[in-house]
Amino acid sequence: MLTMSYNEAAGRAAYLAGFHAAQALISERTGRAAKTHRGVRTELHRLTKGDGRVDDELRAFLGFAYNLKAIADYETGPGSEVSPELATDALETARQFVARMAALIEAASA
Repeated sequence: MLTMSYNEAAGRAAYLAGFHAAQALISERTGRAAKTHRGVRTELHRLTKGDGRVDDELRAFLGFAYNLKAIADYETGPGSEVSPELATDALETARQFVARMAALIEAASA
């Protein structure tokens, strides 16, 4: 996506990857499904509060990336673009976020 300058799509994909990874952690830890953005963020914060394995940048990722998704899905006009730098940062953080959620799931089932 980035090589073709689909920055908005890359930002949306980064958010969705993180959102689904967080949903997986929530489901594994609680046996329940969180379906909304707010519900996932709230439950993720509750589950990872005080957990040194999830730093502040990762904890804030869903909020940041949701803004990119909102731009891609709803915004038009001036300022409604995702820069290549933001899209690249979002994808890199999404990789870290997904890997951390997978590690937390694996550690809980070990």
